[in-house]
Amino acid sequence: MALLLLNKEVPITRGMLYPRESETREVHSLDGIWNFVRSDPDNPTQGIRDKWFEKDLSKSQPTIPMPVPASYNDITTDNLRDHVGTVWYDRRFFVPRSWRTDQRVWLRFGSVHYEAYVWVNGKRVVKHEMGHLPFEAEVTDVLMYGSENRITVMCDNALIQTSVPQGKITEVPNDNGMTIVQSYTFDFFNYAGIHRSVHLYTTPKTLIEEVKVTTNLKNQNADGEVSYSVSVKGSVVNEADNDLHIQANLYDKEGLLVANATSDGKLEGELQVAEVKPWWPYLMHPDPGYLYQLEIKLLAANEELLDVYRLKVGLRTLSWDQTQFLINGKSVYFRGFGRHEDSDIRGKGLDNALMVRDFNLLKWIGANAYRTSHYPYSEESMQFADEHGIMIIDECPSVDTENFSQELLGKHKSSLEQLIHRDRNHPSVVMWSIANEPRTGSLTADSYFSLVANFTRSLDKTRPITAAIATPYTKDQAGRHLDIISFNRYNAWYTNTGRLDMVTQNVIDEAVAWNKAYQKPVIMSEYGADTLEGLHIQPAYVWSEEFQMEVFSRHFKAFDELRKKGWFIGEFVWNFADFKTAQSYTRVGGNKKGVFTRARQPKAVAHLLRKRYFALGRDLDQCNIPEDIFIYIAEWKS
Repeated sequence: MALLLLNKEVPITRGMLYPRESETREVHSLDGIWNFVRSDPDNPTQGIRDKWFEKDLSKSQPTIPMPVPASYNDITTDNLRDHVGTVWYDRRFFVPRSWRTDQRVWLRFGSVHYEAYVWVNGKRVVKHEMGHLPFEAEVTDVLMYGSENRITVMCDNALIQTSVPQGKITEVPNDNGMTIVQSYTFDFFNYAGIHRSVHLYTTPKTLIEEVKVTTNLKNQNADGEVSYSVSVKGSVVNEADNDLHIQANLYDKEGLLVANATSDGKLEGELQVAEVKPWWPYLMHPDPGYLYQLEIKLLAANEELLDVYRLKVGLRTLSWDQTQFLINGKSVYFRGFGRHEDSDIRGKGLDNALMVRDFNLLKWIGANAYRTSHYPYSEESMQFADEHGIMIIDECPSVDTENFSQELLGKHKSSLEQLIHRDRNHPSVVMWSIANEPRTGSLTADSYFSLVANFTRSLDKTRPITAAIATPYTKDQAGRHLDIISFNRYNAWYTNTGRLDMVTQNVIDEAVAWNKAYQKPVIMSEYGADTLEGLHIQPAYVWSEEFQMEVFSRHFKAFDELRKKGWFIGEFVWNFADFKTAQSYTRVGGNKKGVFTRARQPKAVAHLLRKRYFALGRDLDQCNIPEDIFIYIAEWKS
């Protein structure tokens, strides 16, 4: 029997603009080495009861140094890796005396996984539940200016049936009595800690709190339009000057002013851009990822400058129907990856060097897209995707969703609200993914995903909605609520293991069945095979590099047949790179389905995939082929 679910309201995010310096704003990083304490798993709330946050952690417990941002799991040489429950961080920092004068100060975290409690100078300033998403608090009144301050963070990595993602906590016997065990069904390691940068930043008392941007192209992409809407927090002291307005200026890459406008009291308006340079995906145009800079100036009635905020915008249009997805009126064929934010030692911690390397590899291999499987990626990577023309299917943290409940629904919707609020202005974000491999065969899945999908559309109608589904199409209850069908299937790996003769037709048949069932465009969002780098077996055998290449080749053949049908719009490899998982006898050091190793070096299949992706780019988008893609073999004579 299906569970009756109610469509309840969820909290709405305010503010959270990415910290940027301007004439009116300063930004100070708190990244670095913090002090760290692991709580007793059998007594996870001890620090709360004993008020560790009221003084330096070192005065309550022995501390160790811990880098921020980083996952804490792989930093030490003891069993911290598998710790379940709470951990504590703290550090001291100075706030300059100049920050005391007529402004606000904010504390912002890019991400803490999973739940965070934050104190400044012993006073709690914010609590946040949901990894991979930012949160902030105004700390103007709790700071000591011209003096040293202390920040304390408690982080809890426990996942339960109403967290997003879900997990289970159990108590089981071990050699020393009983122990706490965290389990989960998703196939990646539950890294935890302060994963992204921590910033202090200042704003004026009356500030630009939010900026929402939408774009449009007109006259066959010759002209563009930027619509902006601004929300303000606070008011000017003199009520006679309380007639606020916005001066919006748009600059091209060369810094030339191409459009400007002044808003009325509604703080919204439009910028008309002649001879526009649209934002195009990589390989679909000679100048992909073209970005303008939008300058938002908040002015009082007497033209006094109150606040300035700048952000990059890309002008493009999205549209879709029952057979295709279009950007700027041109049909798109997605060729890309599922990925993970994952690396040796840092875990899921923000790593700028790794991010740049990954984007270099994406462009080297000819990919034009990836899915943020299975959670929101860093804001820095979203900005990088904007700049490089890489399309993103932006996924919320709901993975292997099951045991549907009212409380879970609320948190699932909240994760999407926070995600869309954060990423709505990115031109690279072309689709929202509302779940990965949810258990959509249950009766409750129908009403559950109807509510989730409709809620997502209420937040953003400019992008289509998808979900990566692994349930067979004959049992699925969610597809009818999506705009694009995405399915995951591992032919010759999890099904018919080793049978390369059971790949091509199975892929074709399943894709056709999904399209027939829902009359919507179809993407294969995951396929692949685990491969141990350097293992060579001829004829091809599971785990060998030869087998991975054969699996890909059989899928390529299916994809080319499906492309002829007019509604198959993309292929995504699982995975971009090898990544860590929970310990299992089916995983040797993690999931090895990567085209690249965890150290970001290519396996043999990367060169095969590169040839395919660039061949598709040449045939579909008329891109140039890199000179080094085909190496010289011999001179052929007729």
